[in-house]
Amino acid sequence: MINLIYQQVRAVSAAHKPRASRRQLIVKLVAGACLGFGYGAPAVVSAQTIPVTVQAGNPKQTISKHIYGHFAEHLGRCIYDGFWVDDKLNVPKQGRIRMDIVEALRKIKVPNLRWPGGCFADTYHWRDGVGPTAQRPKMLNMWWGNNLEDNSFGTHEFLELCKLLDTEPYLAANVGSGTVQEMAGWMEYLNSNDDTPLVLERRKNGQAEPYKVSWWGIGNESWGCGGNMTAEYYTDVYKRYATFAHSYPASPPLKKIVSGANGDDAHWTETCMKNIPLNQMWGLTLHQYTLPTGSWTGSKGKATGFSEQEYFNTLKNCLKMDAVVAKHSAIMDKYDKDKKVALLVDEWGVWTDVEPGTNPGFLYQQNSLRDALVAGTTLNIFNNHCDRVRGANLAQAVNVLQALVLTNKEKMLLTPTYHVFDLYQVHQDAQYLPLQFTSPDYELEGQKLPALNASASKDASGAVHISLVNLDTKKTLKLETSLAGVNWKTVSGRILTSPKVNDYNTFENPNKVKLTSFSGAKKRGGNLAVELPPQSVVVLELK
Repeated sequence: MINLIYQQVRAVSAAHKPRASRRQLIVKLVAGACLGFGYGAPAVVSAQTIPVTVQAGNPKQTISKHIYGHFAEHLGRCIYDGFWVDDKLNVPKQGRIRMDIVEALRKIKVPNLRWPGGCFADTYHWRDGVGPTAQRPKMLNMWWGNNLEDNSFGTHEFLELCKLLDTEPYLAANVGSGTVQEMAGWMEYLNSNDDTPLVLERRKNGQAEPYKVSWWGIGNESWGCGGNMTAEYYTDVYKRYATFAHSYPASPPLKKIVSGANGDDAHWTETCMKNIPLNQMWGLTLHQYTLPTGSWTGSKGKATGFSEQEYFNTLKNCLKMDAVVAKHSAIMDKYDKDKKVALLVDEWGVWTDVEPGTNPGFLYQQNSLRDALVAGTTLNIFNNHCDRVRGANLAQAVNVLQALVLTNKEKMLLTPTYHVFDLYQVHQDAQYLPLQFTSPDYELEGQKLPALNASASKDASGAVHISLVNLDTKKTLKLETSLAGVNWKTVSGRILTSPKVNDYNTFENPNKVKLTSFSGAKKRGGNLAVELPPQSVVVLELK
């Protein structure tokens, strides 16, 4: 930082000969630098103009809306005291479903919601969560805080939530501690319309027509909490379960999803692709989290009050997603050249230490501008791999990990991450447009990482959207974008930023980090000129 100030002071001294003018500018420079990371507005330094080319792309290649999916596990306060609240809580409700959360998620067009886990899925027995609520047995949530649950939120309640959200339900079947018969029975209960005992039971429980649930995960993290299996053993188990995962005439065909790799475990993906016939799987999952410290042992890092070095390390770990996705995609390509099998990154996000004073098993953490920059970057990576990545689920929707929504009794707030999903919803099911550019470096203490990441798409109306993320805390990035074959007259945009990357929203100040209109883009001849502020996420619309 001192070296940066020195260089800027020298430049000012050379350019401004009158002493008074020179003194005023130097004072402003030093003051601005002192207000840098973690203390106030970042010192803005302009860089060279970066040429960016937006290519025409393939009209058949789209960014699946399901990349923008979410995750609701029985964990902490995601379900109970999140989506599902006490009758007496003074908030808008439908039954016990909290409607202000529903309305917020409907606004960003949540395309799918994964439930009931997570690790919880492989201890969950669906029969305990149907029928009259008073008759449902209680259960101990051994994975997350040893919390006693009353099963008042079960299959019917989840699917009612999905109906209210207008979203695709994504169910995870219990392979770890369940049976083939249990899973097959759940599918029959939900999807058949024949007069079988299970269908008659469903009708008795209030649902006359089949639910038509198509997305089914066959286990979860089978390499870990789902059974600590080897890849070879799991693929045999998967094939047995998948054999009895029947589609019913009254419902769409099942999309059977393989429990895939942990991080960059290439052997797991190779074994699944080699051992499981392509016609027995629709998708293969991947779990890849961003830990600020990069370590699962000891501290994972603070959610707030972190230093610039901790911020930099978090971004470095976030950017690994690109290489991890590319690695698994290349393995899948060996066995599936036509890319019929989707890669689903159905758990991703920032995972930090819990907030002080909260239950360690509830995984409640705050959500800062840093998390929004990670979200924007990760979604850009998924968009740019949309030929293979056709689904993803941020962990998690409410009150857990990198949540979209936080609640405190009647109070509710939208996190900076929520605002990124609001910005990026324009990419859902839009035509993918490749981008070409060379990113400048964001440098800190001799380390470097790419400052700029981006993705682009064209929607059904012909409007082009470009999402841009500047990770640098100090430099404004100037872009000059050529758009071959794109006819446009106007540009508008929105921006998410804040004076500090560790700024976050609180129940006392829920709009500290919020979306605002962006005026830093304009048409210059046939090109688009953009000035992208430090630590910002911007989405532009060209019409």
